[in-house]
Amino acid sequence: MKLDKVANSKNDEFYTPRYAVEPIIKHLKISGYKSIRCPFDTDKSNFVKMLRREGFEVINTHIDSGVDFFNLNFSDCDCVVSNPPYSIKGDVFKHLFNTGVPFAMLVGVVGLFESQSRFEMFKDNPFEIMYMNRRVSYMKDYESGRTELNPPFSSVYLCRNVLYDRIVFEELDKKNI
Repeated sequence: MKLDKVANSKNDEFYTPRYAVEPIIKHLKISGYKSIRCPFDTDKSNFVKMLRREGFEVINTHIDSGVDFFNLNFSDCDCVVSNPPYSIKGDVFKHLFNTGVPFAMLVGVVGLFESQSRFEMFKDNPFEIMYMNRRVSYMKDYESGRTELNPPFSSVYLCRNVLYDRIVFEELDKKNI
């Protein structure tokens, strides 16, 4: 059974802990981006809160507020940053590559390149990847602030025009949850 089909359920929305947002902030600053769109994020999102705290102008939207990611053209931002729903990650990357906007998407690395269509898409489009020294443990909710989901896979930031090199390695400080 395809992993994407298994994930396409009520369990498709997981939240990113603060320690997993920190590594990308440094690279957004180096790139000189000022305006960031977080297209899968509510005001509770750690991406939204931490990017604003660091001085970025953040435009956040979420499907629950009636904004469909696939109808966005991104002319209102310098870069797109988020943790997209697992089950539609291929479509998300296709849309981002088609628009040409710089982006940084936090995604599970398992199966990322394993479909023929995604393999072709990544082969035909320039991108960078950030590997981290630890797995990201995701949250079920923001209220508790606890990371409860310890996936059996690593997460990476797959980026376009954000990182200074094609492959970058960063260390996570999980004590900063």
